[in-house]
Amino acid sequence: MLQKVVRSTIIDAPIERVWAVLRDFNSHDEWHDVVDNSRIEGDERSDQVGCVRSFTLKDGNRIREQLLTLSDREHKSTYCIVEATVPLQRYVSTVTLKTVTDGNRTFWHWESTFSTPPGMERELHDMVAQGVYEAGFANLRRHLQKGEDLQPRGGAVMPSALALPMRRVVVHRYGEAEALQAESTEAAAPGDGEVRIQQRAIGVNFFDVYLRRGWMPALLPLPGVPGMEAAGTVLDVGPNVGGLLPGDRVAYLGPVPGAYCTVRSVPADWVVRLPAAIEVDTAAALLLKGLTADFLLRDLGRVGPGTRVLVHAAAGGVGLLVCAWARRLGAVVLGTVSSDAKARVARAHGCEHVIVTSDYRFADAVQRACGGADLVIDGLGDAARDENLAALARRGHWVSLGQASGPLTPLPPDALVAKSLTFSRPVVFDFVATPAQLAERAERVWGALAGGTLKLPPIERFTLDAAAQAHARLESRGTIGALILTA
Repeated sequence: MLQKVVRSTIIDAPIERVWAVLRDFNSHDEWHDVVDNSRIEGDERSDQVGCVRSFTLKDGNRIREQLLTLSDREHKSTYCIVEATVPLQRYVSTVTLKTVTDGNRTFWHWESTFSTPPGMERELHDMVAQGVYEAGFANLRRHLQKGEDLQPRGGAVMPSALALPMRRVVVHRYGEAEALQAESTEAAAPGDGEVRIQQRAIGVNFFDVYLRRGWMPALLPLPGVPGMEAAGTVLDVGPNVGGLLPGDRVAYLGPVPGAYCTVRSVPADWVVRLPAAIEVDTAAALLLKGLTADFLLRDLGRVGPGTRVLVHAAAGGVGLLVCAWARRLGAVVLGTVSSDAKARVARAHGCEHVIVTSDYRFADAVQRACGGADLVIDGLGDAARDENLAALARRGHWVSLGQASGPLTPLPPDALVAKSLTFSRPVVFDFVATPAQLAERAERVWGALAGGTLKLPPIERFTLDAAAQAHARLESRGTIGALILTA
């Protein structure tokens, strides 16, 4: 006969904050006192349905549990016991969160069904009800309150403000991908206005290649750590930081490189909290690229129905997002790619006219397809210079985002006069110069993803120590979608 245990409580924290902890199937050893240590088997993600956590209780018992369902929309998860030294049989448990009316508190409902050996019904019922559920409610409250305890008062140093061990990837000499070397060091405590983040995923962008090659030595003096964006969990915060607490899932991008590491302190103004539905891998793959797509189409291109948009590297991280978003806005979308395989992916993401070229020749095809482009989004650089000018329509605008083929030769004014063309070289950080601007644009990116305007592009993953392999892969022109480093 199955028993049923049901317990509910109110947690004085917003639902997204509570869910950020509970959706991590391997977080319970951080907040539940009965758990000694825990790990996810098979190196799977701790929010992957089907993953198994293997943990030891402080009384010596061992349990293996499997995540059966996880819904960010319903804030609900279900799991079962696969194997245990505790005689709980056919154990299935469900966690459900709901927002309390005022929006700042969370209703937590926890229930389970199980059977027991004869004569142990009451003992095991009380163990689950009191030792697991009721104790868990109290433990999580205390865990969430640690964030308030860590807030500095009167300039006092936080108890956790210590250096932490970390791994990072360093450029000691400019050059090829092999110049990236992994090493161990310590991460300094967060300073005034900073948050320290345990990074789980790090975005890889072609800009990092420029830094590694030494094209911008003032931005990455040697020895230097590349990387402009990452996502993870807040470990602690420095003085004068509001709105961010330890345990918050966050992502950031900033104008100072240094993201190729496992732990980093960054200004809080660079940071956005992640909605529950956005994985850290997704955030690291999309944040900088999605924000770039947003300002390109919204601010520079003013793209709308009928706008003719030419996107170079249309199967790349930025390219796929721009193609999909521009198509949803009603634009005529053209794109260049270097292979038939990339052409198929670009079409699936909204690129109507795909031009396969490996020699940077595309202007004639653009003119035949649509009579010229109103907007060219170019990361190719100097090899595409003359073709871009020929592909543009009258009053067209050329946006230079990068220089994969080499630095762009300066454009003489006469090159633009012939068709009243305009040219710009924007930097994403100038479009998210304040926390409000960053939050607004990030919300548009997450909303576009949730609403189906954007499809999650393919993501290639490399470990942090394999950063050199990731760069070599990026420079091979064989990548489709986004690359990230996992820490």
